Amino acid sequence: MTPASADPVKASKSVTERTAAQIAALQSIKKSLTPAESKVDSALVVEARKRSQMGTMSALPQVQTGVAVTPQSTTLVDIRAKQYSEDLVNAVRAAGGQIRAVSEEHRTVRAEVPVAKIAEIAARSDVARVEPGSDAMTQDVKNKRDNKNRKAPSKEDKAREIERRLSEKQLSVQAAKVAESDKAHNAEAARGSFHVTGVGVKLCALSDGVNSLAVSQAAGELPAVDILPGQQGTGDEGTAMLEILHDLAPNAELGFATAFNGDASFADNIKKLRFQLGCDVIVDDVIYFNESPFQDGIIARAVDAVAVDGALFFSSAGNQGNVVDGTSGHYEGQFVDSGVGVGKFAGSAHDFDPDPNAKQLFNPLSGYSGNSPVTLHWADPLGQSFNDYDLYLVNAQGNVVTFSQNNQDGAQDPYERLNTPATSTGTRLAVVKFRGDDKYFALSLFGGRFADSSDGLKKFVTPGMTRGHSAAKGAISVAAAPAAQALPFDLHPGDPANPKGPYPNAFDSTQKPERFTSDGPRRTFFAPDGTPLAETRQKPDITAADGVTTSVPGFAPFFGTSASAPNAAAIAGLILSGNPTLSPAEVKEALVVTAIDIVESGVDNRTGAGIVMADKALAYTGASPQALARAGRPTIVNDADGSQYLKPGTTATVTVPVTNSGDGSAASTSVVLSSPTAGVTIAPRSKYYGNIDAGQTVSSTYKVTVPASAALGSAVKLDARVTYAGSTSPTTASFTYRVGEPSREFKTFAYTGAPVAIPDNDQTGVSIAVPVTGVGGASNLKFSVDGATCSATEGSTTVGIDHTFVGDLVGTLTSPSGKSVTLFSRSGGTGANICQAVFDDSATRSFSSVLAGEAPFTGSWKPATGTLSSLLADPADGTWTFKVADVVGSDKGSIRNVTLHVAGWV
Repeated sequence: MTPASADPVKASKSVTERTAAQIAALQSIKKSLTPAESKVDSALVVEARKRSQMGTMSALPQVQTGVAVTPQSTTLVDIRAKQYSEDLVNAVRAAGGQIRAVSEEHRTVRAEVPVAKIAEIAARSDVARVEPGSDAMTQDVKNKRDNKNRKAPSKEDKAREIERRLSEKQLSVQAAKVAESDKAHNAEAARGSFHVTGVGVKLCALSDGVNSLAVSQAAGELPAVDILPGQQGTGDEGTAMLEILHDLAPNAELGFATAFNGDASFADNIKKLRFQLGCDVIVDDVIYFNESPFQDGIIARAVDAVAVDGALFFSSAGNQGNVVDGTSGHYEGQFVDSGVGVGKFAGSAHDFDPDPNAKQLFNPLSGYSGNSPVTLHWADPLGQSFNDYDLYLVNAQGNVVTFSQNNQDGAQDPYERLNTPATSTGTRLAVVKFRGDDKYFALSLFGGRFADSSDGLKKFVTPGMTRGHSAAKGAISVAAAPAAQALPFDLHPGDPANPKGPYPNAFDSTQKPERFTSDGPRRTFFAPDGTPLAETRQKPDITAADGVTTSVPGFAPFFGTSASAPNAAAIAGLILSGNPTLSPAEVKEALVVTAIDIVESGVDNRTGAGIVMADKALAYTGASPQALARAGRPTIVNDADGSQYLKPGTTATVTVPVTNSGDGSAASTSVVLSSPTAGVTIAPRSKYYGNIDAGQTVSSTYKVTVPASAALGSAVKLDARVTYAGSTSPTTASFTYRVGEPSREFKTFAYTGAPVAIPDNDQTGVSIAVPVTGVGGASNLKFSVDGATCSATEGSTTVGIDHTFVGDLVGTLTSPSGKSVTLFSRSGGTGANICQAVFDDSATRSFSSVLAGEAPFTGSWKPATGTLSSLLADPADGTWTFKVADVVGSDKGSIRNVTLHVAGWV
């Protein structure tokens, strides 16, 4: 690959010699890239050279690369592969990398790697690009002044705080806190009028993490939450979002996955929530900075995929401000060649001033825009940019403070990114076309704004900040309006007063939106495959409440479109609960048509159609209380010996219970019980259960005969189909039983190999195989983490798993058929070591309840998520897999002794 060459140099004017010289020094680095370095992000290149070549930074006295480097000289990167392979993953490990996440679909390996090894990794033929780890932000609003000097708590401090709060909740459970949005959106009134509570709907959230989930559950704020295995994340915004969902739709099921393991993992988790966990409504509050405004990337395409499959997807519009309220940090438009050269090799800088008689090469930042990500995107297809643009931040003295100048030669994304320093006073941004055509581009600040400077520079802003997956066709983008009290601080010093909400009353047409809510519309230029397709999408779509109360510290109240999105999603859940046959388009129509129009008349680019209201939307869709009758697990009484088991050549009385967990009555309920198992007969085949009121269970009996030829341990499958009057009918359920009586003797299959180190902060973890033979069908299953002598000593060789921070670990057991159960997951805090611990469905406590003071962790425990009995439907013979992943940094340990205990049939 040849070094980049710039367009012809033009005469320099209106740029200081100092600025020009420093940009020239940076561009000299760009022109000198090796073939491997040309595949590496520019900030990583400069950081690596700064560490290996002492003279690199002498001409750049104030430049910061923005690369976060650990004391061990490592940094987080995303390795984009031409093709994914385990060979690449192993090569990254061999270079000293720790794997954070992998995505086969998106050909991405996320890893913490030594800075000195980045070029070596990039030199591989299967690597397309090495970038700083794609990062993101949630859309909650915090006071920058409060956070300025606040030291981030350590993971040890976080674990102790969670345990302290959990202990308090277990001692004294207080009344649950209900978000003010429940009244402001008339959701409380709607549930009472329509008798619709979210039954039959699964609402799922994506955010940072759910650290306080157990605390919220102990306090009665949340029910069980279905978490994608290993994806609980870190942080608590997800917990706060789940509380909002539950407040407005209290009988909906809940699910969660983190969005913070990189863009590829986020896209994967969106699909998994739909296709693995069965989520009906999904909501997120995250923006990745590398998401293009002009083309749907991998996250937006994942949103569209779940929407096509029938899910509703809600996303925060963003808190980056808007033009009308004077809070915008966004500019987009056609590149205007100023004719002014910037630096020794530069093509030319963009002229922000539309006045043909004036030139302005910089867009000035406000003095309150420190520590803000800045992105530059331009209208080239993703992965196909032949036009090379660069981004520079300069201070009032003309020094280059930071930069982004990646090489684009036809195989890269049209994207540059930098972070402003802590102090932004006097800083200004320049967009430089290094080579290529004049393209439409977007320049965006996340957490700051453009403002006139004290030395005469004018700010230039345009609408259209909302972008990425929130602007996808399949997404419903949600703006914010306060439910109750006003945001209690100025966004910037001297700003006008923030608006108040109506609580305890409901929203009306006089309501004002939050001043920070991001504006649209979103203009796109390309189809997902990169072919030209110009569109203008109306975004945001709707508005919902923020500034609501949750029980989660730091989110009481909870401001930002991070809070408004789950309020809108919960209302959609109520709509589906009251009319399950509605399509996503019909649900969106109900929200939009019935929304209260605020601010500008009609649909506008700050609030969309207006504020969604639960009562109006339910009335529009004709909501009514729905039944949800489901068969429970049948009980068995063998007619021959009175036992609870199916046996060869005998008939059993099988009692099938049907429970109506819905909001309405299940009228004219009947059940058909059948079996696909050869030789098994059922009489009668169907039974009439009559009307089953909400909350009621009705049972009936059937005779099931097992042939004499049935082998001990062989499977008998019973299928129950429940039919009743209502749109949720029919429901189906399958139950598997084994022929024979459970053996009281367990066969043991122990891991006898050498201790296996658990990679630190590596989502892929380490797995050991446990082969099982001679069992056939299993009747019972236990799993033990063994050990001869238990202690909490670091590095103990006599425990089953030694680890200095068990709260970092996620342990899963997977059967030969591929089904898994999570034994432990981020529980135990600072406690060390697991020893003589037996995971058993019959235990009284779940491992998710353990506290650090109980270490070393011994005794009997229910699995953290799921049941071991769920693994019994398939034959036990084959290779079982026990996997442990350490998902947080700085602690270590090993798997030493574990045993699988399997009982058969007699």
